[in-house]
Amino acid sequence: MKRENAWKKYGREELKELDSLCEDYREFLNKGKTERECVKEIVKAVKKAGYVDINDIIDEKKKLKPGSKVYAVWMNKTVALFNIGTKDIEKGMNILGAHIDSPRMDVKQNPLYEKEGFAYLDTHYYGGIKKYQWVTLPLAIHGVVAKKNGDVVDINIGEDKNDPVFCVTDLLIHLAGNQMEKKASKVIEGEELDILFGSIPLKDTEKEAVKANVLELIKDKYGMKEEDFISAELEVVPAGKARDCGIDRSMILAYGQDDRVCAYTSLVAMIEADKVEKTTCCLLTDKEEIGSVGATGMQSHFFENTVAEIINALTDYSELKLRRCLASSRMLSSDVSAGYDPTFASAFDKNNAAIFGEGMVFNKFTGARGKSGSNDANAEYLGAIRKILDDEKVCYQTAELGKVDIGGGGTIAYILSLYGMEVVDCGVAVLNMHAPWEVTSKADIYETKKGYVAFLLNA
Repeated sequence: MKRENAWKKYGREELKELDSLCEDYREFLNKGKTERECVKEIVKAVKKAGYVDINDIIDEKKKLKPGSKVYAVWMNKTVALFNIGTKDIEKGMNILGAHIDSPRMDVKQNPLYEKEGFAYLDTHYYGGIKKYQWVTLPLAIHGVVAKKNGDVVDINIGEDKNDPVFCVTDLLIHLAGNQMEKKASKVIEGEELDILFGSIPLKDTEKEAVKANVLELIKDKYGMKEEDFISAELEVVPAGKARDCGIDRSMILAYGQDDRVCAYTSLVAMIEADKVEKTTCCLLTDKEEIGSVGATGMQSHFFENTVAEIINALTDYSELKLRRCLASSRMLSSDVSAGYDPTFASAFDKNNAAIFGEGMVFNKFTGARGKSGSNDANAEYLGAIRKILDDEKVCYQTAELGKVDIGGGGTIAYILSLYGMEVVDCGVAVLNMHAPWEVTSKADIYETKKGYVAFLLNA
């Protein structure tokens, strides 16, 4: 089943829409390199579109009605958006669910040390990465420092042109004979991913003078003591902006496109699908890269609790209404897929691979090898989705995550399916997935946004 390349069908107006969407998407990536930063940008966008904080609804004992738009934020890292439709919410919702965390390095709680005249920050990598890809790159530090007095200081070092950047050092090729003989997984060990942080010693200081100078600098700029690292969340990410990729500017090269490319297109679709029959929901979560665990991951009760509050503000709440709503809902688990890379063709079954430029990608199942750990969507549901997309002339394709015995992956789909709702994975194909710099096709981004709008309005 050969799918047509989407670029071939675009006229002037669609190309203009595509360029505008992707320009805004690049800006979102630049401003949202962490979950907290993404949530800030998302809340700004939805407030502008008329969404109100659900806490205000609860506190003021207001009632929701068709056309009401609300958002809920949890711990500044997860957000859910709801647009109330004209149908009874017990008949279910149309849900887009993506994640806004990405692979990176996290600064440890006792990170700062000095060794042979250099100051370093000790890190612990987050999510699945090839560790060797993270050495010698310009790196930035984003996050927050929470002090004992309750103050929370935002940290963003390395993105402004006047900022310093950081790096993880590597051994020069001239001395790397033994290193080059190691397996790729062992070339750089996890405990070697420490950030080079400074090298000037503090005058009139004999012991750990470089560390002492660093502490003076962060005290002057951020009012921060060494013990404040204990209650800090500092993420180390590639420094630099999202860029157009290719001489034809057909692609985007950026950090964090897994899964912010699906999060952003879901957000835009949610805002664009204004008047709806079924209540629509956009769920943008944290911690997917480490198993969707914790209070801000999909396995928490945040989503379920928020839907309960929505029902309570619409009508008389009951557990049965909540269960009926969730079981009757339909969802697109909006996550990226592995783009077919001809350079590494042996890892893919090309007939079942996501091809750049051929539109949004559906993965009926993810998991590994014998479909272990996957949500395997029903044929009837896929049939209904196909009709929606064909009616709206959306380019789409189907794929698996590489050859059967090569590896695999997962998303939040299996967690939502536990409610009994229909769920299928779909999103944008990505090259270099989980690398510091990932590549996507602008055509796929545009078609995915169109597909998400069609789903919200018609599923």
